[in-house]
Amino acid sequence: MLRRLRPVAVVLVTALAAVLLSAATGDGHARTAAAAGGARLHVVALGDSVPAGSHCGCTPFPTLYGRALASRLHRGVHVADDAKGGWTSADVLAALRDTGSTRARDVAAADVVVVEIGANDTSDQHDAVTSGQCDAHPGAGDCVADELAALKRHLAAIDRQIAVLRAGQPTVVAYVGYWNVFEDGDVAYQAYSAQGLAASRRLTRRVNGVIWTQAHASAAAYVDLVAPFRHHGHVYLTSLLAADGNHPSAKGHRLIARVLLGDTLHRVRALS
Repeated sequence: MLRRLRPVAVVLVTALAAVLLSAATGDGHARTAAAAGGARLHVVALGDSVPAGSHCGCTPFPTLYGRALASRLHRGVHVADDAKGGWTSADVLAALRDTGSTRARDVAAADVVVVEIGANDTSDQHDAVTSGQCDAHPGAGDCVADELAALKRHLAAIDRQIAVLRAGQPTVVAYVGYWNVFEDGDVAYQAYSAQGLAASRRLTRRVNGVIWTQAHASAAAYVDLVAPFRHHGHVYLTSLLAADGNHPSAKGHRLIARVLLGDTLHRVRALS
């Protein structure tokens, strides 16, 4: 998830099991109206180029997740995919602290907030890690200790700011981890030594550990992607990645949406 690779992508949510009427607003939001069901559900995605759908040319997982929620709950769903390529946790925090920003307003109105951020926080160490010069082990000489400490602070502040913007309203917050914060699959196997790939996966475990800790501390959902992406071996993992080896393919986005739905549907149902 390198900073230099990330443009923005925002897309439209449609589809219900019932008859739908859809209207794009032209501001990066999309709305679906169900023929039957409860009040419209508002979903916001925050983060980097993964939720933004960069380097895929496909429908990003926040939109797919919104479609799945609409189908399961028989409700209209409004998804604001506010993720932006290249962003770090500091960028997300700054946007939410600007209470007049679109992202802050979207979160204030959100029933569900999905956050995937942190890969770019360590991107300055990409070459050192993937070359094996930095093995990403904690302890003396740890090349990513400062970055991970900053990520921990920022995630805690992001969580507090979401709570401030929501002003006590019931909210489902989900923090999504990474399968790898750098390249993986065939691209990584061809470009990096075994030591470098092992170091990038070790770093990924540490980034995910920071994300999991914040989710646990705030009673939010944590969505693991390591097991779903790697469970069926190298060939399957590669099929889940775009050509750059650094972002999900269409198949990868579909998988993330399914895992996210499985980890959050019961929480979203409880909002009703």
